[in-house]
Amino acid sequence: MLDRLINILLRTIGSFNAKAKVAMSRFEPGTSISYEKLHENIDIVRKRLNRPLTLSEKIVYGHLDDPMGQDIARGRTYLRLRPDRVAMQDATAQMAMLQFISSGLPKVAVPSTIHCDHLIEAQIGGVEDLKRAKEVNQEVYNFLATAGAKYGVGFWKPGSGIIHQIILENYAYPGVLLIGTDSHTPNGGGLGSICIGVGGADAVDVMAGIPWELKCPNVIGVKLTGSLSGWTSPKDVILKVAGILTVKGGTGAIVEYHGPGVDSISCTGMATICNMGAEIGATTSVFPYNHRMKTYLNKTGRADIAALADKHKDDLVPDKGCKYDQVIEINLSELKPHINGPFTPDLAHPVSEIGAVAEKNGWPLEVKVGLIGSCTNSSYEDMGRAASLAKQALDKGLKCKAAFTVTPGSEQIRATIERDGFSKILRDVGGVVLANACGPCIGQWDRKDVKKGEKNTIVTSYNRNFTSRNDANPATHAFVTSPEIVTALAIAGTLKFDPETDYLTAANGEKFKLEPPNGDELPARDFDPGQDTYQHPPAESGSVMVDVSPTSTRLQLLEPFDKWNGKDLEDLQVLIKVKGKCTTDHISAAGPWLKFRGHLDNISNNMLIGAINIENDAVNKIKNRLTGEYGGVPDVARHYKANGLSWVVVGDDNYGEGSSREHAALEPRHLGGRVILVKSFARIHETNLKKQGMLPLTFADPTDYDKIRPDDKISITGLATFAPGKPLKGVVKHGDGSQDIITLNHTFNENQVEWFHAGSALNRMKELQ
Repeated sequence: MLDRLINILLRTIGSFNAKAKVAMSRFEPGTSISYEKLHENIDIVRKRLNRPLTLSEKIVYGHLDDPMGQDIARGRTYLRLRPDRVAMQDATAQMAMLQFISSGLPKVAVPSTIHCDHLIEAQIGGVEDLKRAKEVNQEVYNFLATAGAKYGVGFWKPGSGIIHQIILENYAYPGVLLIGTDSHTPNGGGLGSICIGVGGADAVDVMAGIPWELKCPNVIGVKLTGSLSGWTSPKDVILKVAGILTVKGGTGAIVEYHGPGVDSISCTGMATICNMGAEIGATTSVFPYNHRMKTYLNKTGRADIAALADKHKDDLVPDKGCKYDQVIEINLSELKPHINGPFTPDLAHPVSEIGAVAEKNGWPLEVKVGLIGSCTNSSYEDMGRAASLAKQALDKGLKCKAAFTVTPGSEQIRATIERDGFSKILRDVGGVVLANACGPCIGQWDRKDVKKGEKNTIVTSYNRNFTSRNDANPATHAFVTSPEIVTALAIAGTLKFDPETDYLTAANGEKFKLEPPNGDELPARDFDPGQDTYQHPPAESGSVMVDVSPTSTRLQLLEPFDKWNGKDLEDLQVLIKVKGKCTTDHISAAGPWLKFRGHLDNISNNMLIGAINIENDAVNKIKNRLTGEYGGVPDVARHYKANGLSWVVVGDDNYGEGSSREHAALEPRHLGGRVILVKSFARIHETNLKKQGMLPLTFADPTDYDKIRPDDKISITGLATFAPGKPLKGVVKHGDGSQDIITLNHTFNENQVEWFHAGSALNRMKELQ
């Protein structure tokens, strides 16, 4: 019992001194930032810019490495920042820790944690699935636990919960700057934090104590008026915003919510909105500090932080008169429940219209599975509101017509909803409570009810619904909505059901309507922490051994990439010209491939296997220009590499949207790629490519995409004078002997050019040691 209490103490916020230091615990390694220091930096920048600041600017500029000298221009300059902490989920932590080991540094410089949530496959139920995951992934979990102990990183064991829920419960707080190796890290914005998703190489920079670079974000303001009520939930806010901005409308910007409507949303509801902001390409999203956040801090054992935040509230809300680059206004009183999809999270529909739209488009009306939970919607409030609907159905003698799964966001949520009876209600209505993990949301789902290729519909409270993402079935039509709407549609069994107007038939034949959902924001009693799942790094770790077997299929130590040879890149073979949407799921699929995330050579066997080849509209079928035969994309790439032929990928708009997984950048580099040439990039993927010594380039004229033929060779010229703001030239050589010369843009700054010269950012870090 004593050990458990000590561990709980170690993982929560420690005491604070009179200088208002906000460190995650005095027991954790690294530096802390104080509210006084935040205020000092904000004051310096406000005087320099001579204008009011948005909340986003306050927190970001408040963490500048050099607030006096930093060049600040939204959307143009690169900022050098000092984040307060790092968080890594287990699938990306493997490569991040392997890179940190390669750096040769003895300890992390800032508080950092690893969270085991991605490697647990949903098959039977929470208890059984967790037990099996521990057995199957023992080698990886042991590596992460020992690497954490060796290098000073906290370790949240499998079963602890999803990284973003753990951060919200323990580490996020108003004004903190946190980076995480997962694209949905912005979840923490619900607690007034700037939390940004990054690749593992960025995490290594911060853990090494190096200032972290971020292109100075624009700020999109979303003004909320009115108040939420009835069937409308916080999820509907971001579903509506996604419909307005699309999957790339937030690229390069922080989305900042403000206005009187904010106070009608719970802290965890604000987190839901920020979480799914990743689907519009936003750098992150954030809400201003208010009484809902204070209540959540108090309930999660952080009353001392709430008291400090109250004292420094002026720095935790936007200045009056601040200017946004774009403003969207949403009246919450008029907002209706929404459902987005299929195949993309920005295809927004009012729930009242989805049945008719589905019929018109030939989408399956029958709901095969309803899935609630995930990092986006697994709070106590979410589960309580879903249970209130399930209870109404049970009282009328009904159960779900669709299969129904429930994913608690954390061990604390699982234990509390079990104690308070929600889990029993959800099981009684037909639900299966899964492990406290990502599960089906990221494709960790051993689905058995449909065959691959069988057209079907599922509805989820998740955040992302790309083709094949949840169950590896490209014919699954996945829709994202609120947990309340998922529950209602699972009970009805069809998309053609509007719970605000339509009736269900009770077991006795009586017609009835579901009453709007209700649920407490937070438990009346304290949260039940459940089982202790946290391992704090030891003070002395000299004797800790981190083993990576040379024969392992799961883990592989990294070899440095080759430096640039000082010459132009001549005659790069077009490996594949990608047609249409190409997310990181297309470039480096998750699901069953997650088990290879710590082994670069093995995980590279999934490179671009989901991308559509414009030459034949096929996936994972390209022509090998050396042999004339068709093969899988990774196989052809390996053949080119073995024969000394470097290659280029040509892509469309918003290339690399979705997950933060840096494997989508590591794999092309490992298999001999040098350039990714597209119309436009998603932010995280572009940075990840730069970090690994690749050249992410864009067409100065997007119509030049049409000039590239699948059998072309492309030379990149001008590298001898490669510099920020200076375009490169592409010489496109066609098979018929003709050629086109096109202009290619890039966003490299001086430091990033040095990464390219050195072969990778990690190589450059070693050069500077």
